Amino acid sequence: MGPHDGTVRAVCPHDCPDTCGMLVTVADGRAVKLRGDPDHPFTRGFLCQKVSRYLERVYHPDRLTHPLLRTGSKGAGQFRRISWDEAIDRIADAFRKIAASADGPQAILPYSYAGTMGKLHNASLDRRFFHRLGASLLDRTICATAGAAGCDITLGTRAAFDPEAIVHARYIINWGSNTSVTNMHLWALMHKARKAGARIVSIDPFRCQTAARSDWWLPIRPGADAALALGMMHVIFRDGLQDDDYLQQYCLGADRLRERALQEYSLDKVSRITGLPAGDIETLAHEYAATPPACIRVNYGLQRHHGGGMAVRTITCLPAIIGAWRHAGGGALLSTSKLYPFNAAALERPDLIRPGTRTINMVQLAEALAGELPGPPVRALYVYNSNPAAVNPDQARVLQGLRRDDLFTVVHDQFQTDTADYADIVLPATTQLEHFDIHGSYGHLYLQTNEPAIAPLGEARSNTDVFRLLAERMGFEPELFQVSDEELARQALQSPEFDGIGLERLRCDGPVRLNLPKDYAPFARGGFPTPSGKCELYSPGMAARGLDPLPTYTPPREDPQTRPELAARFPLQMLSPPVPEFLNSTFVNIGSLRKQAGEPTVEMHPDDAVARGIADGQTVRLFNDRGSFVARAVVAGNVRPGAVVSQGIWWNKLSADGVNCNVTTSTGLTDLGGGACFFDNLVEVQPDN
Repeated sequence: MGPHDGTVRAVCPHDCPDTCGMLVTVADGRAVKLRGDPDHPFTRGFLCQKVSRYLERVYHPDRLTHPLLRTGSKGAGQFRRISWDEAIDRIADAFRKIAASADGPQAILPYSYAGTMGKLHNASLDRRFFHRLGASLLDRTICATAGAAGCDITLGTRAAFDPEAIVHARYIINWGSNTSVTNMHLWALMHKARKAGARIVSIDPFRCQTAARSDWWLPIRPGADAALALGMMHVIFRDGLQDDDYLQQYCLGADRLRERALQEYSLDKVSRITGLPAGDIETLAHEYAATPPACIRVNYGLQRHHGGGMAVRTITCLPAIIGAWRHAGGGALLSTSKLYPFNAAALERPDLIRPGTRTINMVQLAEALAGELPGPPVRALYVYNSNPAAVNPDQARVLQGLRRDDLFTVVHDQFQTDTADYADIVLPATTQLEHFDIHGSYGHLYLQTNEPAIAPLGEARSNTDVFRLLAERMGFEPELFQVSDEELARQALQSPEFDGIGLERLRCDGPVRLNLPKDYAPFARGGFPTPSGKCELYSPGMAARGLDPLPTYTPPREDPQTRPELAARFPLQMLSPPVPEFLNSTFVNIGSLRKQAGEPTVEMHPDDAVARGIADGQTVRLFNDRGSFVARAVVAGNVRPGAVVSQGIWWNKLSADGVNCNVTTSTGLTDLGGGACFFDNLVEVQPDN
């Protein structure tokens, strides 16, 4: 289907659970209006402040429209225009030479994440290409894997229920989730539930927009979430508020967990760890257990510390203890992604992976580029759907690696990002309005197609188009790569659970709900996809690996309570959640949104500011042994004492001192899932003289 005038149905491609339906009005081949699709059953016609300005992104004067070849030093951002033929020839030639060298093809590293969530342009021909090439595998862990691993231990899958059923809930906890900003359509349903009598609680060190709009804000100490959950269990078991029938029928290890919570997690101990009054912990536990249906929106922010996987594993035990899974709208919600049975193997062809191929954790890009990981040195880097120069931890070392003269770097993007400045070749990418894709969601239950509304600007090409070109130039099998995007979509839908939901129906009808019942409650009668078939409060699998089989509290690696010597130098726990106007590093270069965001800031409690002689509005420097950056101080009661919040992620080149908050973050990994520890970060703050 080609671009055409009229109204075209599209989908927001960005890394957000809402996956909004959009309508694009096209006149004379140009998109002239973009709005939310009022017929989408979940997103219902309204868009966030970012995507409502998507046309500013599509037609931005800085859009890349031609391939570029570096002419200056790495990082200088100096390029000249070249043809696609020359660009593809140079890339293919470099890949062939590296693959034929003593280092072999594993010296080539693809680097991507969720710049688009579309099934085709996120993970299809790109995976086939690098698998066929024999390149190193990338473990894509930077956002969600710790929480996913924690859920898997307890539940056997992601914590999920029908998000639309949250209107039935009468007690709603947003745990580490700024839902009103990052999941705004679910927030609208929470607000509807509140009008019907629900109480909304926010557990967060930061009084974010959601916490400010909640009925009760609990300013927990960063990284102490598992301790709070265990303290709640202590009260629930102590006062007989548990659902013994649910525990007996559908859970494994309830007695052992009860013993641990009662003996090891007294209210006094949990209060010391969390920084919350014992009375508040007791009240929270009583209200949660006694107000059905009760649900927890658990999000990814709370798992970005060393104990993050165990924290999510522990929190997701709570719904089983009180039997919350019995009720529509009860339980816990992390992600609905696992409810979409896409045939990923058909798209990605993991059978092409050569035995013994190494895997590099994307969080440790700094180590990979420095040659500190097992295997051959990384001699080529192909970046797409990501901006590692801005978003990766230990930024100074990442940039040092990107400056290597012997590193061949390709960046495929819509803009000349911080990462593109270090590339040898830059390729222009299409936006969502310029290509076809198919979308699931991790925040609702509707499948959608995105139709191209306009022709690609300039010579921009999509991910799938570029990998077709590269595969052809490399002489790879045509049957693997010369397949249309529409055929790839059909392959993705090759699953019995998609019965009756084909590509033609999606294109004709718009959003189609998965074949799941209304108010879907997956564990109302047990049926957990764990090895035991039960909610594993006690995990035999963990025990077999020599790990603690019960929920426990694992402190952050950089924690003032357990690392007093480090805290003596860097006493403040720093969080770096997204600026509401940006989405990670996406949209930072959109002038209207950057104007709204203002400048990099750090929010501090007045007690911490006074102790350092810092006044509201003053320029300050945040630093630790890894690096430093400047920000404007915001002194208010929006963050608990001992913590600071610097919302990101600003592009380095659009920041006053050429770096962003990730210059202070570490490449440490979470206890489960190998995730990033962005919020496990001790710093000091001082006036910037």
